[in-house]
Amino acid sequence: MFAIIFLEVNQIDLVQIGKFIAQLRKEHELSQEKLGEIIGVTNKTISRWETGTYLPSAEMLLSMSKLFDVSINELLSGKRLTQEEYKAAEENLRQVVKASSFTLKEKVSFYKKKWLKEHIAAMCCWGIGIITVLVMGIILTLPLLVAAAMLLPLIGHAWRNNTMMAYVERNAFDGTERND
Repeated sequence: MFAIIFLEVNQIDLVQIGKFIAQLRKEHELSQEKLGEIIGVTNKTISRWETGTYLPSAEMLLSMSKLFDVSINELLSGKRLTQEEYKAAEENLRQVVKASSFTLKEKVSFYKKKWLKEHIAAMCCWGIGIITVLVMGIILTLPLLVAAAMLLPLIGHAWRNNTMMAYVERNAFDGTERND
């Protein structure tokens, strides 16, 4: 009978994970500083992981998984896994990710805000353009230009909403949403 590796957050052995990260780093003849440079963190962060003070983020686990050619399950288990242990750990990992992920509503809100921050300059330019068309229509007494200026905010809103929601769909809908 094989041992089941439970990956619930309160049962993860951070010290064991840290020792395994240190072992893998040494096997690849990397210093803490060099590993940090490769994956984009400081050597202090590597030290904190290796001493079991902190758990690496999902992004860092993925980077180390690729670099060291081990599975994320093995990193979270703090050892190389047999096939049976891996299957059990994989299911447990799915459950942990599902339980600890952001809700779909939180993801959508985050990516909407991110898109707005990234496109604020374009929206400001669009607003200045609308005001310019309106002022020119008034100055030149062209009712058609004034009417066009009244329609431009609707067109701008439709553009903003469509492009923003396409961005949100690409980033937020990855199949990990929870039903809360």
